Amino acid sequence: MKFTNGYWMIRDGVDALYAREAYELTANETDESLNVLATTSVVRGRYDTLNLPTFNVDVTSPAEGVIRVVARHWQGAAEQPGFPLNADRPGGRDYVTVAAHGNGDGEVGENGADVMLTTGGLTAKVVKGSPWSLSFLDAAGRTLTASSGKSLARFKLSALSNVTAQPVGEFGVTMDGSARDESDVFSAIQLQLGVGEEVYGFGERFGAYVKNGQSIDIWNEDGGTASEQGYKDIPFYMTSNGYGVLVNNRGHVSFEVGSENTEAVQFSVPGETIDFCVIYGPTPKQILDRYTALVGRPANVPAWSYGLWLTTSFTTKYDEATINSFIDGMAERDIPLSAFHYDCYWMREFHWCDFEWDKRFFGDIESTLERLRKDKGLHICAWINPYIGQRGEMFAEGRDKGYLVRKPNGEVWQTDFWQAGMGLVDFTNPDAREWFKGKVKTLLNQGVDAIKTDFGERIPRDVVWHDGSPKLSMHNWYTQLYNQTVFEAVEETYGKGNACLYARSATVGGQQQPVHWGGDCESTFNGMAQTLRAGLSLTSSGFGFWSHDIGGFEGACPDPAVYKRWVAFGLLGSHSRLHGSTVYRVPWLFDEEDERNGVALVPGQTAVDVARKFTRLKLELMPYLFETGLQPHRNGTPVMRSMFVEFPDDLACHTLDRQYMLGPSLLVAPVFTYSGEVSYYLPDGVWTNWLTGEVAQGGSWRTETHAFDSIPLWVRDGSIVVTNPGASKPDRVYGEDAVASVFLNDASIETASATVSETDGSSVVFTARRTGAGIEVSSSDGRAFRARLGSTGDIVAAGDGTVLLG
Repeated sequence: MKFTNGYWMIRDGVDALYAREAYELTANETDESLNVLATTSVVRGRYDTLNLPTFNVDVTSPAEGVIRVVARHWQGAAEQPGFPLNADRPGGRDYVTVAAHGNGDGEVGENGADVMLTTGGLTAKVVKGSPWSLSFLDAAGRTLTASSGKSLARFKLSALSNVTAQPVGEFGVTMDGSARDESDVFSAIQLQLGVGEEVYGFGERFGAYVKNGQSIDIWNEDGGTASEQGYKDIPFYMTSNGYGVLVNNRGHVSFEVGSENTEAVQFSVPGETIDFCVIYGPTPKQILDRYTALVGRPANVPAWSYGLWLTTSFTTKYDEATINSFIDGMAERDIPLSAFHYDCYWMREFHWCDFEWDKRFFGDIESTLERLRKDKGLHICAWINPYIGQRGEMFAEGRDKGYLVRKPNGEVWQTDFWQAGMGLVDFTNPDAREWFKGKVKTLLNQGVDAIKTDFGERIPRDVVWHDGSPKLSMHNWYTQLYNQTVFEAVEETYGKGNACLYARSATVGGQQQPVHWGGDCESTFNGMAQTLRAGLSLTSSGFGFWSHDIGGFEGACPDPAVYKRWVAFGLLGSHSRLHGSTVYRVPWLFDEEDERNGVALVPGQTAVDVARKFTRLKLELMPYLFETGLQPHRNGTPVMRSMFVEFPDDLACHTLDRQYMLGPSLLVAPVFTYSGEVSYYLPDGVWTNWLTGEVAQGGSWRTETHAFDSIPLWVRDGSIVVTNPGASKPDRVYGEDAVASVFLNDASIETASATVSETDGSSVVFTARRTGAGIEVSSSDGRAFRARLGSTGDIVAAGDGTVLLG
């Protein structure tokens, strides 16, 4: 939200107060805190203290390397709730120091004196006097960012629109041409950006990966993937200068990222208080480590979930015969499936979401699911949402027990948007949560393994919540209570490490309940590219796992070329699902489409061939992927990460959003063209093409043309990638029949290693080192394995836990 009119002026209808002077400074060693009284004009004498608004600023450290700032104008005003933070207890922590330079401990008197709080290499420093100055420094004393001059502010809005000069709504002033009804007061702060400093994150954003120049509203919406809106809006960002920022507010947070002030990131919130944390790295992975430790780490996901998922699609017609034809058709074409998903119409129309199978099509669902699980070896997922249509019996039950959200007059809130007369489950009510959880468990006990938690963004403003939550704080927070409730049901049924969602909406904390997918994307190359940009932004915001609808969701029938390119991209990620809106996404339908259009089917290039190749490639890579998938829970590093996150010291990687790293070793550059032409960047070092064996020196751009059965897939030198060639399912013992592919082309790299973790918690480490006779590869427990140089070299068997490659 913009409040200024250019650099010098304030917009019409806005009155501004700025912190101008740090008037009183206090350093408290016992509480490990700083307190600052900031005045809104410079005080030259006692008379100036009359009629003078102030800010009370508290500076603390909730965890090592994290500094929290809470600035309040009126301390008696209602505050929007923040997120649950895993904060350490203050007092006696050896990683926090508080110092005052001037009068010693306690209140600091003279201008130019300062107080500092230091934790984990990060220091907050406030200097007494004018102008206002709050800076954040690294261990070397380098300024990471700062709030100085006119940066800490309180804005009061008038009752007139600056566009029409006519009354609009309760408060009415508009900063962006639309009416605002949430508050007449906003608190804001600007944190400086350095020259060339790039900004990343904010959750799932479909625009450019680098967010400089963008205006971003943290307000979840069902807006598709070709707009500025997002399903998973996260008030967290990190920058190329070595720090991240979390705005600790569950409600509407508005960011101006070098857009209102080109030299700063501004964030504003309704009300009299602004609360944020600065998180030090300095590397992106270290920032994510500390950030996810603060707000919660992603849970581990079951191994089976990494395999290929197939769905019924959305509005298609299906019954048991149709489903069997898909599942059997994939098996006949040698395309291994791991999971099958029933989308919305497993329930009867107008009854969503009542958890009752439509008996017209699924008469004996328990037997059906048992057959699919036991005979076909599949895991089952079912679609739900938190909206309760009035036609189903759940509506009356929820209404009578007080489990549905109500209007201020006591009536149940209802709408006809989506399902006729639907109500909304009130997840702030513990009894409602248990009620909904019970419905989910009934579904699980019928034979369902995972739940697709759709929607959660369409949350009304003017309603009353059971726990008295401020109404605007629930719009974004609702999805967390919804997904947490369902995740707990799955976890309580199948145990920790075996729970899996397929969620669309999220806020801070949602990363703890994986997996999330990218929403309703267009079935075009543009839709594919914006989907990737969203995934890179989401995984740069603390989310460890991410998926999307392979082939795109919207569109009557995706172009077969788009579908095949998307298949290669989608199967080189953490989770892979074939799903669409009005058309099934089984690959042979796209070959039939090509035939209808007179396109010759070339062996190896058909949709069926491409789906088979990349599905089997992913299964082969499972030892590597499963180990990579344990990292989000251990340290917050996502499975799929941007080039910036993996190579922050390479300036060329800072802006790349059409390629990514799959784990630490594999570089993937999806193809977004009909011609197959793709341009991408290999960072400095030696790289090996996984599919062809070509060895190349990095530090340069490459432009290539790829057939449908190919994609730029490169391995970083100094890696060992352990695979299970010929694997037909994702959940197995990865150390058995393993092949260790060793990449040591750079003579300056002497050793490489790879850990392979098993689903039972055990692990084995494969190590390669140069010797006079060649490259010796060994397993830590002496198990037999096979090894090769590169991904296309001869495979050498080992019977004693050691093999020599030369």
